[in-house]
Amino acid sequence: MISTKGRYALRVMLDLAQNGNDGYTPLKDIAERQDISKKYLEIIVKDMVSGGLLKGASGKGGGYKMCRKPEEYTVGEILELMEGPLSSVACLADKNIDCPRKDKCQTLPMWEEYDHMVHDFFYEKKLSDLL
Repeated sequence: MISTKGRYALRVMLDLAQNGNDGYTPLKDIAERQDISKKYLEIIVKDMVSGGLLKGASGKGGGYKMCRKPEEYTVGEILELMEGPLSSVACLADKNIDCPRKDKCQTLPMWEEYDHMVHDFFYEKKLSDLL
């Protein structure tokens, strides 16, 4: 399940794509337009800046802006930054897990196929597709 953190990050990115005008947008403006707590958005955009999705500037005229054009972002990269791996089962989410049943697991191929479908779906969708 995608949490509010992932969903709100998408909303922030869409808001900036629609209202950013190549300048910095104050977080309070995004929070008001999206009807999301500014306090919660502060946590989210901090991760987005450290993850390289956004640039931030403080002071007069400060706020946040996208690092790239909307068509250069995939929904998958945004969601994975905020949510972590989108894997369905632990043995696929963490490559360090050495499952003793891996060689005889009858369900593993199904989970791998499912994960590929989810990955491809989100990584083929550009932010610009949602505008």
